[in-house]
Amino acid sequence: MFDPRSVAVVGASDNPQKWGYWLAAGALTGRHRRSVHLVNRRGGSLQGVPFLPGLDALPGALEHIVVAVPPSGVRQVVVDGVAAGARWFTVITSGAGAAAEDRELAALVTAHGGRLLGPNCMGVVDTGSDLRLTWGDFPRGEVGMVSQSGNLALETARLLARAGQGISRFVSLGNQSDIDAADALEALIPHPATRVIAAYVEDFRDGRRMARTLGAARAAGKPVLLLTAGRSEAAGRAAASHTGALVSAHATVAAVCRDAGALLLHGAGELVDTAVALLAPALPRGRRVAVAGDSGGQGALAADALTACGLDVPSLSLATAAAVADHLPPGSHAGNPVDLAGAGEADLANYVRISETLLASGDADAAVLTGYFGDYATANPAQERHECATAGALAALVTAHGRPLVVHSMARDTAALAVLRDHGVPVYERIEQTATALANAARWRAGSPEPPPVPLPAGRTAPRVPDGTYATMRALLCSYGVEFPAAVFVGTADEAARAARRTGYPVVLKAMGLAHKTEAGGVVLGLRDEAALCAAFGAVRAATGAASFAVEAMAAPPHAVELIAGVRRDPAFGPVVLAGLGGVTAELLADTALALAPLTVDRARRLLLSLRGAPLLTGWRGAPPVDLDAAATALVTLGHVALDHPELTDIEINPLLVHPGGALALDAHAVPSAPVTKGHHS
Repeated sequence: MFDPRSVAVVGASDNPQKWGYWLAAGALTGRHRRSVHLVNRRGGSLQGVPFLPGLDALPGALEHIVVAVPPSGVRQVVVDGVAAGARWFTVITSGAGAAAEDRELAALVTAHGGRLLGPNCMGVVDTGSDLRLTWGDFPRGEVGMVSQSGNLALETARLLARAGQGISRFVSLGNQSDIDAADALEALIPHPATRVIAAYVEDFRDGRRMARTLGAARAAGKPVLLLTAGRSEAAGRAAASHTGALVSAHATVAAVCRDAGALLLHGAGELVDTAVALLAPALPRGRRVAVAGDSGGQGALAADALTACGLDVPSLSLATAAAVADHLPPGSHAGNPVDLAGAGEADLANYVRISETLLASGDADAAVLTGYFGDYATANPAQERHECATAGALAALVTAHGRPLVVHSMARDTAALAVLRDHGVPVYERIEQTATALANAARWRAGSPEPPPVPLPAGRTAPRVPDGTYATMRALLCSYGVEFPAAVFVGTADEAARAARRTGYPVVLKAMGLAHKTEAGGVVLGLRDEAALCAAFGAVRAATGAASFAVEAMAAPPHAVELIAGVRRDPAFGPVVLAGLGGVTAELLADTALALAPLTVDRARRLLLSLRGAPLLTGWRGAPPVDLDAAATALVTLGHVALDHPELTDIEINPLLVHPGGALALDAHAVPSAPVTKGHHS
């Protein structure tokens, strides 16, 4: 795919307004390395290479075919290509057919031991082997790119070029009828010229395989910077459960990236900024950053930006502060951030002296130089040589001390900044870029990935659950060992009174058949006698119209915390377990953590402890800690229930009352998957 001995572009053109022209012109740049054949049945030529009428006219063996013909001709080209012995097909053509026709086209290729990229893709590039089968410019560099969006890949390549970097390989996925995102990423992991992997993926196909691929890249020391769409999906979905609202597709991808050690980012700009930081000669060993600025204002804003990104701007030790002060004007403050107070203008070498002091001190894991450096020669061209020499000396500090130096400059493209970039020192135009990129680099360096997720088991292992009602789910979860308060299901006030006498007062009355019972007035707590129960029964029935009710023993253990524990079945990643602060404020607080099922108890404990509200579980303001193992076991159990019952899309316990003596489920329900009807798929 990336370095064929021969390429044929079918649909080549001599018209620069057509794709066939750019594909053919790109293919011809690799003529020194491989045979290039251009095919167009109407004839013509490009750069002195004649167009051949068909694949049967090609001399010699053929490995890789690029298809850029009208949709009606795609299948015949593939048939002819397979007959000619080709095993790699890149299908640029869009609109070639429905998904079933795409799969049939891919099957035609794979049945003969080949692979197909596309259809509806922008092509493939390997800058190391001079393979350029696409539109646009992809300058050579160390970032491998996999994308379902061609334009996003072009934007990324241009931003990389402006930052002094470029592309090692680019794979445009298209419809992924055969080669998918995981295939393309796997091909980048062992590729020596690729040091950072960038990806834009919308359709993850086999999400668990993708998660394992991301983990394999991390294990190989190759950062994966991932972009995906859908951050606003949860806001627009009418969910039938809290879990359905909280476990969005984007939140699931974020959890997978966290566990696999990949970085989920927000746009092409952040991706490029982060890639440049990760390609630097040194990465931060921790989160401590020293700042040196040309002015107090720039230094202070840099410190704020770094802190907002989760980095630490610590005070300097007395020895470091004294060493910095030696290079500053009298009376200057040698704190962190360091205000150069004109020391740079007085002598450019002070930039080096102060930066070296900060990097050598051990007080910081990285240093940021913010302000005017890089722009001196713009106002005074005579300073260019001195400023470039200073830039080279700054770059040498990184190698000498093994800690990164990151430069924020108000200049854009100057000779001194080019020297920094040539030596791998990241240079950014805005301090926000600097802070975000450095924080992402530190996050990747400090990451501790979880074990890769197991493949989903095939087939159902338990009898199908008839519905997702409380009564049904309570019985199912009890059979897996989840504890609930004693309860009786009733239909009349007399039955409710008899049930309460059996369970003992106080009791809770719940109306059945409501997704959010509290909001609908379907739950009454702390009923202490029969009169209160009967009055509540009438009021709840009038408010909800329910025909069935549960009378349940009131549970109020001391020092209890309400959690939400749920599972949502993602179409790509399978069952996703959710843990969070629960009760009626679950969606308001949105303090949740996700992980793919199945979980171990240890993994579930770590999930709970990652919540912002975790101090409530470990003993807040003198309260005893709750039984974390009981809560973790409930999460593990929910994962197993979801694996055993694929007919349920959402399963939820809310609240799960966890207390020092255990965990008690106070409510539960599930959302069955929609039945498959003729002509439709679930």
